[in-house]
Amino acid sequence: MDDSNRVIVEAWNTVLYEKFCRFRHLLVDGLSQHSDAAFERCRFPQGARVLDVGCGFGDSTLRIAQRVGPGGAAVGTDCAENFIRSAEADANAASVHNAHFFVGDAQWGDLRGPYDYAFARFGTMFFEMPGAAMRNIRNALKPGGVFTQIVWRRREENPWLHEAELAVRKIVPVVAHEDSGQVHCGPGPFSMSGPDMVSTMLRGAGFERITFERYDCDICIGRDLDDAIAFAMALGPAGEIIRLAGEEGEKRKPQVVAALTQALAPFVRPNGIWAPSSTWFISATNPIL
Repeated sequence: MDDSNRVIVEAWNTVLYEKFCRFRHLLVDGLSQHSDAAFERCRFPQGARVLDVGCGFGDSTLRIAQRVGPGGAAVGTDCAENFIRSAEADANAASVHNAHFFVGDAQWGDLRGPYDYAFARFGTMFFEMPGAAMRNIRNALKPGGVFTQIVWRRREENPWLHEAELAVRKIVPVVAHEDSGQVHCGPGPFSMSGPDMVSTMLRGAGFERITFERYDCDICIGRDLDDAIAFAMALGPAGEIIRLAGEEGEKRKPQVVAALTQALAPFVRPNGIWAPSSTWFISATNPIL
């Protein structure tokens, strides 16, 4: 693992891993709507070998393994060892024998290619050096191989994150990563939201035939309002502001709860808290030389 990623890896292996486990019911079930729609478009064929970048709990890797069949392989990689251990345990429990996992740095590490396809669901926005990661992923693909990634679009199109962040910013002092002395998640969920910047990055990494498709759907952000507020205070930009503020963030939590109650109330439905979400499905091809 490259030393420049040490702080980010530590965050994903400790505090963020613990929070992801706590809210796994929202992160897996809610976000899978986006990957399900993406899978309908990329349709990994039987026998294909597919890399799942930033696989997290490995639920998307297991889905890919089902699609490629016993003659294919789904290979999940993540920088955080705790996520990989969890993914391996789930694969073993489900007796999915064509899903494999390893701890790796997608920016610089050996990705154990070649692969026919690569996939990433919300796994590329936190790279410290995304251009290097795109180049490394392309080098792991066979000529003609396709990389599909799902990333969040603009903040304003994802009010479940943005409204919570705006509410918290009015109450909690914002501390920069470098000033906090704490581990952090990296650039953040909207770092890949600009298609011009991302297409230029992918072109610079050597990809061609780069396409963007917008996909919108409502996702469940809480079983009830208390669950949604706890989710917002733990993860995403709002949760990061509170955590990095340390004691000051803890002190102001009662005010934050009141503000988030008001901000998230419009999303209440009889079956939970549902809010609009918007992503890009980005496809890029490794040229055939």
